[in-house]
Amino acid sequence: MSGRSNVQGHLVTVTAAAALTLPPSLAGCSSASTAVEACMGKQAASATSGELAGTYRGEGDAKGATITLKASDSKPGGTVTVHHWPTGSWHKSELGDTFDGSGTWDVAGGTGSGDHAQVRLSFTKPELFLHGDTLDSLSIAMDGKRTFVYQDDDPDVCPTFRLQLVTSRHT
Repeated sequence: MSGRSNVQGHLVTVTAAAALTLPPSLAGCSSASTAVEACMGKQAASATSGELAGTYRGEGDAKGATITLKASDSKPGGTVTVHHWPTGSWHKSELGDTFDGSGTWDVAGGTGSGDHAQVRLSFTKPELFLHGDTLDSLSIAMDGKRTFVYQDDDPDVCPTFRLQLVTSRHT
């Protein structure tokens, strides 16, 4: 009987450990309709340059990365500066795993009912990147207090590459 008791005790420990490792997307927000909404806020169908302008700090897989979006006074979007941004495979041999760079950005709104707004990045420094060679499109999530830009890989889990707005041009 003591052997069975040890097995049951082990199962309780394993079950408790598994409960502690549930994805953060499911914790604390039972009314959320998506994993993104549960961990960051509602996916934005549209956003303005003014709403997005500011500096974002990386979380999860983006830890150490920053992105600063400056809005243009004359056209949608503006200029972008990144630090410790993931390098695409084409440039890894010359730049390493991450790079510091700059370029321009704009917002593309969703065209269909299920589409969401995205920040599109176009890097010109350190050199012109080929489209798709580095992370150059980020989805947007917002709630009443927070704004995130993130890589939208899997809608069923909280995105691991995400950056939160820490300073905006309005603060």
